[in-house]
Amino acid sequence: MTHRCRLYLITPPVIEDARAFTTLLEQALDAGDVAAIQVRLKDVSQAHLAEVTKAVLAVGHDYEVAVLLNDSPELASKFGCDGVHIGQSDGTLKEARKILGPDAMIGVTCHDSRHLAMEASEAGADYVAFGAFFPTKTKDTDFQAELEDLTIWQESMMTPCVAIGGITVENCDAVVEAGADFIAVCGGVWSHPEGPAAAVAAFNAKFKQIQKTTRGRA
Repeated sequence: MTHRCRLYLITPPVIEDARAFTTLLEQALDAGDVAAIQVRLKDVSQAHLAEVTKAVLAVGHDYEVAVLLNDSPELASKFGCDGVHIGQSDGTLKEARKILGPDAMIGVTCHDSRHLAMEASEAGADYVAFGAFFPTKTKDTDFQAELEDLTIWQESMMTPCVAIGGITVENCDAVVEAGADFIAVCGGVWSHPEGPAAAVAAFNAKFKQIQKTTRGRA
């Protein structure tokens, strides 16, 4: 049985000009399928976060792409986001669901732990995220996930799984083949030498190629 892997974009760690970024984002979304966008900005004012998030929401919804906010269910609700991504220290999924309601998309960071992922799944998470799989400059991480985490999860659980951490067009093959439903990418898109649009197109081409190859072996 083959599964379809899709791209999950995470915004660059620094966005100085919301309008300039939306131009890049539009180019990226024009280039190929993207399932969701996560707004992830640390150490910025709430006013700047609101400006960027609302700009991303406008573009995302034009392309029918879900927009999630990192860390804060309260701000995700305030800004009108489609959901939130929470870490292990960002409160409980139950609290997030109470704030955002039954229809919001809520994802949970589970590091390298299938136990944490099972707890999140049982609590009603819309997806669980494993990582990091490769070295990453985007954020500090103390966790190293294994490919078998994705494979075992894909074979045994219904909740979709996201792979994150240093994933690029060049190294995504193993993660997709292991069973990731979504590939969360930041630097692999925004820092791509040919630009974000080329990266999105290349990721989607890779996904189709891998799915076709896997189907052929089935």
